[in-house]
Order: sequence, then structure tokens, then C-alpha cells
Amino acid sequence: MTVGTTALHLDLAKQILTAQPFANLVGTEITRFGDGAATLVIPIRQELGQQFGFVHGGVLAYAADNALTFAAGTVLGANVLTGGFTITYLRPASGVRLRAEASVTGSTRRQAVVSCEIYAESEDGDAVLCAVAQGTTRSVERELGGA
Repeated sequence: MTVGTTALHLDLAKQILTAQPFANLVGTEITRFGDGAATLVIPIRQELGQQFGFVHGGVLAYAADNALTFAAGTVLGANVLTGGFTITYLRPASGVRLRAEASVTGSTRRQAVVSCEIYAESEDGDAVLCAVAQGTTRSVERELGGA
């Protein structure tokens, strides 16, 4: 997929997410995208769990990583990669879906600092904050889908 530094919009962000095999495996959807923010949702299912029945921490880390990058893409363009991030797990995640909400804290022409909150939602819509993350992303000069 050739996107270059084209400004992104929700439909293009959905195409980029669909092009990620791991996102498809996990079932990730993007529900909000623009103005320095992005929201991803992941349906919680048994295959994403750990030995105690909660969502595996790696799934939460993936959600943070991808949400951070998509939020950064709203200000840096499509070709961004995570430079690094930290995540703090506040409580175990369970319910029917995860919601990762990320927003750009600050940015330069080629780099952005982004924060993310990850919520576990129950069937009745109650949401519990289960993790927070902060990371940096960088724009790269590489076409999407390139080897």
C-alpha cells in the first residue's frame, strides 16, 4: 500500500489497520481517528487470555502500541513507527471488549509523544481503566507494505 506522507482520514486509517495481519488476528477495529487522537477496540475472547482468565498483558501492550501509532499518524502522516513506549498495568482486564484511547501530547515535524488509556468494558457498557501507556513515534521514509 502506497500512502507516503498523505494526510490520513478515518477510512484510510481503517485500510491501514486492515493491512496489518496481527490486527486482523486479534480483531482490532478503529472507531475514532483525527485531531491528534485515535481509539481502537478489541473484542475480548478466550484466546486472548492468560492462565487466570484475564486478558494477556501482551494484548494490552499491543493495543497501546497500535493506538499510540495511529494517534501520531493524525499529526505526522501515515508512515510512522513506535520509537518506544512504557505501559503500567493498573488492574486485570476482563469483560467483552478493550478500548484503547490515545492522544498526542506534543509533536515536532518528525516525532510525537502520545499517551494512551486502556479500558476493559463490560456487557452493560461499564468501563474500567486497566492500563496506561506513554510512548514516542517517529515518521519514517518508507512506503507502507515495503519489505
